[in-house]
Amino acid sequence: METQKTHILRRLFFSTLYLSAFTFGGGYVIVTLLKNRFVDQYHWIDEDEMLDLVAIAQSAPGAIAVNGAIVVGYKLAGLTGVAVSVLGAVIPPMAILTVVSYCYDAFSTNPYIAAMLGGMRAGVGAVITSVVYDMGKNVVRAGDPVNVVIMILSFCISYFLNVNVVFIIIAVAVFGALRSVAAQKAGERS
Repeated sequence: METQKTHILRRLFFSTLYLSAFTFGGGYVIVTLLKNRFVDQYHWIDEDEMLDLVAIAQSAPGAIAVNGAIVVGYKLAGLTGVAVSVLGAVIPPMAILTVVSYCYDAFSTNPYIAAMLGGMRAGVGAVITSVVYDMGKNVVRAGDPVNVVIMILSFCISYFLNVNVVFIIIAVAVFGALRSVAAQKAGERS
């Protein structure tokens, strides 16, 4: 009889393998797919916790797809979950990049592949827009006006002033930490 942990590890591996194999266009696309699989389909993680895990994955150095697999794997099965989910997330891109690099000359001049990639870019844009909408909706739904202002300011600073996202993430992390400390001190005084 299969143990619960073995069952979770198997599903975790095949889920991250599947998601990684069909995630084209950058790591942010996998965020929606991770949410759909682990929050909506399996109900292993709730939506608020998934947002926290995504924030951690975005803040850490490295590819967001791998970081997302790491935080979800750790949440679900500890260090073994990390190893299993990273393996599942890394195998497809490694195989695809190996084939593409081996056949680069044929791919770079093929009009069919160029057209396919153009169509995939449009689909990826739609998926990323969906992720932004869902995450923004959840921030607004939480009802904290300070977080809504932070979200809008972060977008405006990044988009209109072309400030590097790393600096924005560091600034809002520091602000969030200071805000938490201030709230804790205010709670102690009450």
